Amino acid sequence: MTREQDPIRVMVVDDHPMWRDAVARDLAESGFEVVATAGDGEQAVRRARATAPDVLVLDLNLPAKPGVQVCKELVGHNPALRVLVLSASGEHADVLEAVKSGATGYLLKSASTEELLEAVRRTAVGDPVFTPGLAGLVLGEYRRLAAEPAPAPDTDRPDAPRLTERETEVLRLVAKGLSYKQIAERLVISHRTVQNHVQNTLGKLQLHNRVELVRYAIERGLDDA
Repeated sequence: MTREQDPIRVMVVDDHPMWRDAVARDLAESGFEVVATAGDGEQAVRRARATAPDVLVLDLNLPAKPGVQVCKELVGHNPALRVLVLSASGEHADVLEAVKSGATGYLLKSASTEELLEAVRRTAVGDPVFTPGLAGLVLGEYRRLAAEPAPAPDTDRPDAPRLTERETEVLRLVAKGLSYKQIAERLVISHRTVQNHVQNTLGKLQLHNRVELVRYAIERGLDDA
């Protein structure tokens, strides 16, 4: 749950009405609050901004505006939004593009209802959720990106933002691929505190999402520390 007793607020975006309605019904029957649904990209952006869901369950293949663009716009507008892509495509390029646009996780439509419900719960608290086999692909891409020269915040300048010891500790564990829940358990702090540290670190380093954060950490060798 995102708060002590409040249900997780979810929005479902898919251009197939029967599939969209079935997913929304399964979520509602399992205690989630389905605040909106949408059948195309433009509608998704408008309704998500109006209803402020905690989790967006998003198909990639949408009319009017592709799913990756929807994800990029909404996460850019509200970094606290969690996006779980639910797609028929397991193509590596689609997975990586979705993650780079800000998606927290990626699940294939072949997943069971139970897997979907658990994925939404985990996505709501910031855990990266991937269909088995895709998590390694994403981490491999993080490392490939980190090996390439890229502009990064200049933290060697005297006036550059400095991370606290705890923020650095959380960043190191994020880079190792640990979920927010695992980090909270290891550091004996609350899940919300981990999220706050990550958000503060993103702000200080002028980064936009977990992808950029992991890349930043790997570039500096924090994943090996």
